[in-house]
Amino acid sequence: MERLLNIHPGEILQEEFLVPLNITAYRLSKDIGIPQTRVSEILKGNRRITADTALRLSYYFGNSPKFWLGLQDDYDLEEEKSNKQQELESIKRFKKNTA
Repeated sequence: MERLLNIHPGEILQEEFLVPLNITAYRLSKDIGIPQTRVSEILKGNRRITADTALRLSYYFGNSPKFWLGLQDDYDLEEEKSNKQQELESIKRFKKNTA
């Protein structure tokens, strides 16, 4: 089975919110009160969406902070799984004794 690319939440922010709503990174940063560098680094995939940023984005766009943190958690888990696949496969599964 072909594996899908792991998409950073910054790409979703850019493609699903900023572009369709014609919002620049500069405007977003000013509207939600964070430095433009933070927004730019998130959009580039170089920075995580923190709880603070998730709260601000959720208030701004009218969705849940858990939406933004969920995107980040999913991304982080996939990255970690990809980076540690061999190590994870070497772990023996726990088997409960039935005695």
